[in-house]
Amino acid sequence: MREVLNVNKLHKTFKLSKKQQQLKKTDKAVLTAVDGVSFNSYEGEVFGLLGPNGAGKTTIMRMIATLINPDSGDATVDGYSIIKQPLDVRRNIGFLTNELKLDEYFTPNYLIGFFAELHGMSKEKALSRKNELFKTFGIDEFAEVKIANLSQGMKQKASLAISIVHDPSIIIFDEPTNGLDVITSKVVTDFLVDLKKQGKSIILSTHIFNLLENLCDRIGIVISGKMVACDSVSAVIGESTLEDVFFKLYRETTKEVI
Repeated sequence: MREVLNVNKLHKTFKLSKKQQQLKKTDKAVLTAVDGVSFNSYEGEVFGLLGPNGAGKTTIMRMIATLINPDSGDATVDGYSIIKQPLDVRRNIGFLTNELKLDEYFTPNYLIGFFAELHGMSKEKALSRKNELFKTFGIDEFAEVKIANLSQGMKQKASLAISIVHDPSIIIFDEPTNGLDVITSKVVTDFLVDLKKQGKSIILSTHIFNLLENLCDRIGIVISGKMVACDSVSAVIGESTLEDVFFKLYRETTKEVI
């Protein structure tokens, strides 16, 4: 398979204010969010990132998406460096995170057209892509409804459609089913399967163990900023379950009793 993403020893730290130090119960002025993380992903593959809150998963994804710069290390997306060629990287990725908040004044119809134009898509291609995505996610009848008046599930589906309007080769999803009802979650996960069949490379972060086991080809477990396991799902799990393996690694890494 063709490698489309190569992450090489990414490292990222953040300075903590006195208030943040108190909240985190630490006297350290610098937090190491990501500590030398490396992995790769291939065409037509779903790579899962699993870890507790604060483990560094979102920071890893934000660095790959060129939203923040690493302190050291690099990653390449379709051969483009996140450090040296960030604009080329952005053209090749779609990034959906819970932090993405659509402007509530506008409608899905307007926003998908706006983002299609930002990506330099022709009007004909943008219209075809919009029709395809709106049909897939059932957005058609809500196309002219302001984001503020949509349900949480419909907002998430509109965000998903907008994030991939340009048909990117690599799609990064941070908790794509978080807060969704079971029906909307099924629509989203079915779409992930379809994207995989199309040959897309998908990076998926979620806390849902069975979603990772059922969807992913390979998985990386991140704890305290470090990649503590990275392999095919079957190799990571062995004769156990992903949940059991995760908590075993968590106890060994953090020395916490849970």
